[in-house]
Amino acid sequence: MSPRTHLLTGAGSGIGEVLAQRLRERGDETWLLARSEERAAELEAAHPGARTVVADLADPGAVDALEGRLPARLDSLVHAGGVVELGPVAELSTAAWVEQVTVNLVAPAVLTRLALPALRAARGTVVLVNSGAGLFAHPQWSAYAASKHGLKALADSLRAEEAAHGVRVTSVYPGRTATAMQEKVHAQEGKDYDPSQWIDPATVVGAVLHALDLPDDAVLSDLTVRPRG
Repeated sequence: MSPRTHLLTGAGSGIGEVLAQRLRERGDETWLLARSEERAAELEAAHPGARTVVADLADPGAVDALEGRLPARLDSLVHAGGVVELGPVAELSTAAWVEQVTVNLVAPAVLTRLALPALRAARGTVVLVNSGAGLFAHPQWSAYAASKHGLKALADSLRAEEAAHGVRVTSVYPGRTATAMQEKVHAQEGKDYDPSQWIDPATVVGAVLHALDLPDDAVLSDLTVRPRG
């Protein structure tokens, strides 16, 4: 398979970090979104040969400003970045709602719009790393789940709209995965954190790569990955 070009968010940790490593190891070109110039330098050091673009997902206007600065062809756009803040509806702050909906939903929509010409040129694939919370909302998870339910809606609409342009759209719904975000969630829940109990990020990355490498005669629309326990 000839080298391909990918744009990733969330490459600084967890699923996004492992995916960036795997793509680089197989010789693909990676463009990584960084929230600041300092973070861009860290990503370039951690992922030799990667290119970076700077925009904070918490600021959709900054994402909008990336217009004209992305590759002319993209084989994939992978949305792996996100934030979480748990709490009951009775207590969750306005800021927590705004941040999660902005980072987890609005910014991916804006970035996808900007990347569509490049994705159409390559008949590429958009992968949205969603969550089990994108399918069912548990207590304390209202804002995060709402943002992820919205991300599913974005994917479903985009899939239908872009099929005629040859762009495939895949939603991946991981269950609890052993990442820094999961450690934060456990702390918010007041629970001890044992990463061995949860999905290895590399397992989710395997599912993402399967979607990216799928033959042209099919699209993997939705894929749920759950812990065995």
